[in-house]
Amino acid sequence: MSIREEFEKREKSFMSPFGCLSAESRGRIKTEISCPIRTAFQVDKDRIVYSNAFRRLKHKTQVFLSPLGDHYRTRLTHTLEVAQIARTIARAMRLNEDLTEAIALGHDLGHTPFGHSGETGLKEIFSKGFSHNEQSLRVIEVLENKGKGLNLTYEVRDGILKHSKGYGSIVPDDPNDQPCTAEGKVVRFADIMAYLNHDLDDAIRSRVIRADQVPESCSRVLGHSHWERATTMMRDIIFSSEIRAEDFQLNMSSEVCSAMSTLRHFLYENVYRSPQVHEEFIKAKKILSELYARLLNDRDLLWNELKKMEMEEVRHNGDSHERTVCDLIASMTDRYALDLYSAIFFPSPFV
Repeated sequence: MSIREEFEKREKSFMSPFGCLSAESRGRIKTEISCPIRTAFQVDKDRIVYSNAFRRLKHKTQVFLSPLGDHYRTRLTHTLEVAQIARTIARAMRLNEDLTEAIALGHDLGHTPFGHSGETGLKEIFSKGFSHNEQSLRVIEVLENKGKGLNLTYEVRDGILKHSKGYGSIVPDDPNDQPCTAEGKVVRFADIMAYLNHDLDDAIRSRVIRADQVPESCSRVLGHSHWERATTMMRDIIFSSEIRAEDFQLNMSSEVCSAMSTLRHFLYENVYRSPQVHEEFIKAKKILSELYARLLNDRDLLWNELKKMEMEEVRHNGDSHERTVCDLIASMTDRYALDLYSAIFFPSPFV
């Protein structure tokens, strides 16, 4: 018996009946020989962490564009916080920690530069249907590994595609929009828990808001610090979830859920839509719009930039020219987009 098979056997002995066993994955698009050491979901986790797209997250905006302070979150640190929260919940519920972590680590691989302003920009200039969760799936299936994709398992791909909620409901009304695994559902909750906490933390640090402006009901129920709020949210979902009609339902108490909704609304109104943040987002959309137009009309520049990003094989996969430009821009980091914009549109001094 291999090390992987021994671990798969151990999973059956301790995992909840609602957890997704590694040995029972629906498999990959392309069949592979199983690793003798790692389970299928452990392999997926490694492939995500070693990908170019994952490394680029360190220079992609979470909320505050090009922050100079060392302690502001980036898309990478957000991802790591989501993974930590999700794994803590999965462990307490005896779900598959490796599957949970793989989904969490890959959920934002398709996020654009400049945060949600970049996503909004690509909706306007490329397609109204553009979304970072679908782009994340495209990254792992088409763009990574020089056009070969990462060939991840069905469960990880499903969780990444269905993690997103925007400003909508945490649990979608349509069952088809929900992840097929309990682990994927945990990541949806962990994502909002993470960003509510760290975006509030960063907003206070940047003086966009003051701590005393946070609604009293949120502080009273959730706590006054990042650690207190995260702990309250994790404990609540762990102890409020239940089995209904032989199905495992992730739930939160009405008190904590209400406090989270209030905090979420407060952040949207006072941080994400604040003049300080909004003005920078307008600038970011302008940068991406002008880059898109230039790359669309300068194929030599486009192919050169694709090569730099190790994405040159993308142009051979049959997609439209517009789709290729969108893929390149969505893959850029904030600083890559800024540097390219400067090189193209700013005058170069004569020596």
